[in-house]
Amino acid sequence: MSGRNDELVERLRRLILDVPDFPRAGIVFKDITPVLADPPSFAAACDWLAARLEEARVEQVLAIESRGFIFGTAAAARLGLPLYLVRKPGKLPRATLGADYALEYGHDRLEIHQDAIRPGTRYGIVDDLIATGGTAAAVAGLLEEHGGRLTCCAFLVELGFLSGRDRLPDGATHSLLRYD
Repeated sequence: MSGRNDELVERLRRLILDVPDFPRAGIVFKDITPVLADPPSFAAACDWLAARLEEARVEQVLAIESRGFIFGTAAAARLGLPLYLVRKPGKLPRATLGADYALEYGHDRLEIHQDAIRPGTRYGIVDDLIATGGTAAAVAGLLEEHGGRLTCCAFLVELGFLSGRDRLPDGATHSLLRYD
């Protein structure tokens, strides 16, 4: 959690709500929508994410569907970097690359446009939350398979008790707010 801002972390802890048994029994969903409804907190969180990408000298940003789009777009715009969307199957209009992955409550697949990954380019992944790390690891695998270099993974929230960061490159994962 490099570059941590304790005042911002506490403000976010007050805003983020626990929703029990969503999307299924036994899951406690972290609802980040109150952060979006609080412009100063949202802006500060996006600034923090952008700073992590900048420190890692990222050249292009990959935002993961769907809440990652919100934070990734803001962070990429702040840095003047290209943004590429990582989406569920059938949502992108051109030829795609894809990866299957497991998440904490099932399985899914992600796709990205074929021309989004350029060999040797430094990428940053942005999403709202890391849990088991399956989603981000799938994207990291796509990057590696096609010659991209993952230099940063930046998340608003980390569910540390699920050890998702262990599935990503050492030192590349940053989270503003961690729940253990």
